[in-house]
Amino acid sequence: MKRFALIGAAGYIAPRHMTAIRATGNELVAALDPSDSVGIIDSHFPDAHFFTEFERFDRHIDKLRRSGQGVDYVAIASPNYLHDSHMRFALRSGAEAICEKPLVLNPWNIDALKEIEADTGRKINTILQLRLHPAIIALRNKVAASADHIFDVDLTYITSRGNWYLQSWKGDEKKSGGIATNIGVHFYDMLHFVFGAVQENIVHLNTPTKAAGYLQYERARVRWFLSIDVNDVPQLERAKGKRTFRAITADGENVEFSDGFTDLHTLSYQEILAGRGFGLEENRVAIETVAQIRSAPVVTHGARHPFLDAALA
Repeated sequence: MKRFALIGAAGYIAPRHMTAIRATGNELVAALDPSDSVGIIDSHFPDAHFFTEFERFDRHIDKLRRSGQGVDYVAIASPNYLHDSHMRFALRSGAEAICEKPLVLNPWNIDALKEIEADTGRKINTILQLRLHPAIIALRNKVAASADHIFDVDLTYITSRGNWYLQSWKGDEKKSGGIATNIGVHFYDMLHFVFGAVQENIVHLNTPTKAAGYLQYERARVRWFLSIDVNDVPQLERAKGKRTFRAITADGENVEFSDGFTDLHTLSYQEILAGRGFGLEENRVAIETVAQIRSAPVVTHGARHPFLDAALA
């Protein structure tokens, strides 16, 4: 049984980490979050110590380490801009890190983290859950078997959020990295994982609530569209009361990947505990992609996603 600490216990994704820790037969011994709305802990680890102040959490983790009962892993589900610091804390506390996406906001942060790994002898593991999705693995195998064929891909991901979103840290680009980073980074990792190296990165739209563009990979031409605006959900879906729409098509064929999303964190933990976790370098291309999207000029040339004109109307 491994001993875990969790930073970011009140967030949306935290319950998936708690579920994964319990499902893999391990123990959460301490958790941290500035918000005390963390009753969900009782459903998983009611005996875990909880802190709202980092300084007290830090002291507790250090006392555990000095007593020979230190934590083996620190799971990090804090706001994006804090990931870098919290990974450093984990490694310097004698633990390995398991970090949510995005790993960091800028690619140069990866280089500095590699130095911390070397200094401490500890590893940073990351949640790149789509790499473990059976439908994505099947697509990757199909691409590998289709010698030299260039696929035409449309990626559409609309996950509606209320007015709170822009008032939270997620609406602050300096803290979240913007919408492409916050809700899209694992999709860019998936595209790289399946279709190879990025060759061109064009941005057609980049606002606080939606973004769109074109990416050329070794084996694919990708039109992508991301949004948190419910008005971008297709009318037929909205009529059914749906507020989320996700779709990937490759050469006109739908890649069904909606099922199984909630189980992928547990599978990720299983892989990490078996020594097969995704490390820092696996994140580099996706982080470079979103950093370029953040700073790129918005242009009109290049293949445009079919949702784009409606989103601009």
